[in-house]
Amino acid sequence: MNEALKEVLDLLDLEQIENDIFRGRSPEERIQRVFGGQVAAQALVAAGRTVPSDPVARSVHSLHAYFIRPGDPAIPIVYNVERVRDGRSFTTRRVTAIQHGKAIFTMSASFHIPEEGVSHQAAVMPDVPAPETLPLWQDRMRAAVGDEEPWREWLSRPRPVDSRYVTPLTWEAVADPSLRSSQTQVWFRYDADLPDDPILHVVLAAYASDYTLVDTVLLANGLAWGATNMTGASLDHAMWFHRPLRVDDWVLYAQESPWSGGARGLARGQMFTPSGELAVSVVQEVMIRVSKT
Repeated sequence: MNEALKEVLDLLDLEQIENDIFRGRSPEERIQRVFGGQVAAQALVAAGRTVPSDPVARSVHSLHAYFIRPGDPAIPIVYNVERVRDGRSFTTRRVTAIQHGKAIFTMSASFHIPEEGVSHQAAVMPDVPAPETLPLWQDRMRAAVGDEEPWREWLSRPRPVDSRYVTPLTWEAVADPSLRSSQTQVWFRYDADLPDDPILHVVLAAYASDYTLVDTVLLANGLAWGATNMTGASLDHAMWFHRPLRVDDWVLYAQESPWSGGARGLARGQMFTPSGELAVSVVQEVMIRVSKT
């Protein structure tokens, strides 16, 4: 297990400071804002810790979140959990993340007992190369942007997630407009043997889900972080968990951006297991502002 993954697992081990109140921290890095996937994952951990498991454990099946303010990585984040409802089949929680006395993030999450029911899958996993045949994300990036500062330091930092892009990187599309596309396909996995804890794999899927969705909107418009005069941020984020998945095995994250306009863009994603089962659906709206100067 690399140090970056150890750090993420440590970040997800929240401190309980009172009934239904938890505290989380951010990694000690020189970043301007807290990574959105981290806040969503920590909020989901906080909600999950208040969900009863007697007599049957309930697993999260959906979450709906809003990013309200940028998170400050220099101070802890306090997560207040509201127990909205404990029903016979479903449990609902609302989580508010607070810094400097203000809400920076809110999330509603729903948990469900295991039940039998009708089943179908219309979504088809894209036919893509195997992840082992694709180069590391860092190697693709070095070829696209070079190995000078500030890229060298950024690319040298270990990441908890091993990502292998099937489709072009945004930086590649800036250099070659013919590579622009409204679709992004990425294999990812956490390169370690993780415990058989379903909530852990769900939380880590939520963490990874925010890495590339904004890039899907950027790729369609020929934009890239650090290469074009733009700013962006996640506005809201929704996930539906259809079946168990393991994120220490490869997951194909197939994403598309059906629309952008008015300084906003919409991105949708589907996570498939290696056998082609649809495990997670994701939708996110992002803010994209391009400066003319």
